[in-house]
Amino acid sequence: MLTRRSFATSFLAGAAVMVASSATSAKAPSTRPDRKSSLTGNLAFPTRYRTVDIDGASVFYREAGAPGAPVVLLLPGWPSSSAMFRDLIRELSVNYHVFAPDYPGFGNSEVPDRSHAPYTFDALGEVIGKFVDKVGIGQYVLYATDFGGLVGYRVMLKTPHRMTALVAQNNPLFLSESPWFGPLVPYWKAGTAESRDNARQHYLTLDVVRDLYVTGVRDTSLIDPEQWQVDYSSLQRPGAADISLDLLYDIRTNGSTLKRAQDYLRAQTPPTLVVSGKNDILFPAENQQRYREVVPNAEIQLTDSGHCALADRSEEIASRMHDFLRRVL
Repeated sequence: MLTRRSFATSFLAGAAVMVASSATSAKAPSTRPDRKSSLTGNLAFPTRYRTVDIDGASVFYREAGAPGAPVVLLLPGWPSSSAMFRDLIRELSVNYHVFAPDYPGFGNSEVPDRSHAPYTFDALGEVIGKFVDKVGIGQYVLYATDFGGLVGYRVMLKTPHRMTALVAQNNPLFLSESPWFGPLVPYWKAGTAESRDNARQHYLTLDVVRDLYVTGVRDTSLIDPEQWQVDYSSLQRPGAADISLDLLYDIRTNGSTLKRAQDYLRAQTPPTLVVSGKNDILFPAENQQRYREVVPNAEIQLTDSGHCALADRSEEIASRMHDFLRRVL
């Protein structure tokens, strides 16, 4: 019988093998057969699994598509990783050069000790900014979801005019008063060991991670449970839980960054597509509609899904992205 503990152990062992072999896979051609895009019928490029050193830490990323094609940078949300983009990467790689990194402490990236550097959104923004430069990305379309926006906006603001378009999927541009954040409020206000422990006991549970995937979804049988199981198991890595708690605490500092992002987007009006799940418990339809307050011409095409809309609406979102990017790039 597969217990939660044995599942976590087997997953972590597999993740370690993946990271160890990523440098080799970056050099060797893929032996997997080509797969076709379900949307275009064209051959999709194989996904490469690579690592790059950023300030002494190994950052894992997925890459697919033809060099020289327009770049799409995929930034994941909490508590997931680039794994959430598996299907989308395949669909987009037909026409675009796709990069999807894991943040330090998440997915298959290294987990640097918290005593060496703080885990904040400013710090993650610095890492992803350096990642963009190191892998040779010039301009890019930013696909951001959840934490991905808080990180991606920082990259956007530090290197203006490199973002050619924005695709938002359940991504905050305005603060949300969702009840999901309720148990975090005492932690934000007090920042004590007790409030941190209370946040740990609530948020770092399989039920909360699972609910991010299934809440607001019409047909949960379309969602592979391995997705939330893997996310939860990743949180069990040594040090990973405290990294998540640090970042959940740092959410309270993002008001000024969101204001700066709003001002930048209002001034530059980049092509913007919102493909969020309208039943999201964190950033529901009315929150995502507010993109038009900043970018009046934003295309808002909400899907009948929840927070992790790619889990059951990946093909629909990919189709809308193909149509959007074909028109604006």
